[in-house]
Formats: sequence, C-alpha cells, structure tokens
Amino acid sequence: MSSLDHPGIRRVAEALTGAGHTGAAENIRVLADAVRTAAQAAEAVGVPVGAIANSLVFAAIHDGVASPLLVLTSGAHRADTGLLAELAGADGIKRADPAFVREHTGQVIGGVSPVGHPAPVRTFVDEALRQYQVVWAAAGHPHAVFPTTFDDLVELTGGTPAPVAAEEAR
Repeated sequence: MSSLDHPGIRRVAEALTGAGHTGAAENIRVLADAVRTAAQAAEAVGVPVGAIANSLVFAAIHDGVASPLLVLTSGAHRADTGLLAELAGADGIKRADPAFVREHTGQVIGGVSPVGHPAPVRTFVDEALRQYQVVWAAAGHPHAVFPTTFDDLVELTGGTPAPVAAEEAR
C-alpha cells in the first residue's frame, strides 16, 4: 500500500500539509506490519520506545457527559487517569471504547493520529516527549507512522504540554 492509498493516512497527510508540515506528510512511513504498541513502533522505526507518541483516547466525564480527550504520551509511560481527570477538570476519565474512538477521531485504535480528526479534540502532550529530537506518531492506520517533534505536536494539536504519567510503563 502506498501511503496515500488508505483514506485515514490520506486525511493525516492532508492535515499535516494544511498545517504547513509538508515534510512530516512526505515522510509518512507505511510499515510491513501493524504497530499497535509503542514497543512495536519503536522496533519498526529504530528508536527508543520513549520516542513514540502513543495516541490514547479517553472519555472525560463532565456532569455525566463524555467528551473525547486525546493524550499523546511517551511510549515509556502509562497515562495516569487520576492525574488526567485533574488536568481536564473532569469528574472522571475512562478508556474509550473502539466505537467512541472512531466516532471522535475517524480512526481505529492502534492507528489514531494526533491529527486528521473530523473535529478538534482536546489534547494533552506528555512533557516527557520533549527530550527526543524526533518523535514518531501514528498516521491514521496501524501500519503508518510519521516523524515530528514535541513542539510540532503541541502546535498541530493545539495541545497542552503536561506531565501525564505517574510511573514508567512496564
């Protein structure tokens, strides 16, 4: 599959280009195998697992109503839902199910990109990603990733830099 054969990858490339990040769009890499975990993605592109920007979608609960929350966390961390609830000013945070993820991002779990969603999604960007010169994020399909930077992730998503993890991933 070429990088633009899949509509999810095409939407991500268009979003990157539209935001002035043509280089990132041109460097979308389609991998032979799906990379649904940070460890798989890191191995596939030859970087430390911490340089992978995991896109985690949560349902932030406010007065009984769920709204999407995208957390771009370093692959070396697990997101702390208590901390995220506090950061989001939510009553609670729960992991979103596949239907909720697809509804709000237009993408499937394992391929959720920071960009290319039907509408903006409130986003937190793990400050731990700042230590890497290049970070890799999903590009709208479980086989696709693109290189970017911490600062570009913040800009592209309109995200808020924040500590999002209480402990290192096991």
